[in-house]
Amino acid sequence: MFDFSLSELMVVMVVALIVIGPERLPKVARTLGHLYGRAQRYVNGVKADISRDMAIEEFRQLQQKVQAEASAVEQSVQQATQALDQQVQQLNRAVAQPPQQPAAKPLPAEASPETSANKS
Repeated sequence: MFDFSLSELMVVMVVALIVIGPERLPKVARTLGHLYGRAQRYVNGVKADISRDMAIEEFRQLQQKVQAEASAVEQSVQQATQALDQQVQQLNRAVAQPPQQPAAKPLPAEASPETSANKS
C-alpha cells in the first residue's frame, strides 16, 4: 500500500530519534508495533467476515438454483405420471368393456338347415 524506500525510512527513524529521544524511542516503537499488530488483525478479521458473507451469498444462490431445478424435475415427473395414469385408465376401460361381436352373417342358402331339410 505504502511504498517506502530505504532512504525515506532512515530519514523517518532519524527524525523520530531526535523528536522522541533515545530514552522513550524503544517504548514508542513497541507501542507502534502493538498498534500495527492490532490494525493488521482487525483488517484480517474484516477480510474474513467479507469472505464469509460472500460464501454465504454464493451458497444461497446455489440453493435457489438447486430448488428451482428440483421443482422443475418434480413438475415434469408429475406430468409424466399424469400422462401414464391417463393411459392406464384408457387401457382399463378398454379391457373392462366386453368386445363387440360382429353382426352374424346370414348363412348361404345351400348351407342353411331349412334349405337342406326341404331338399330331402
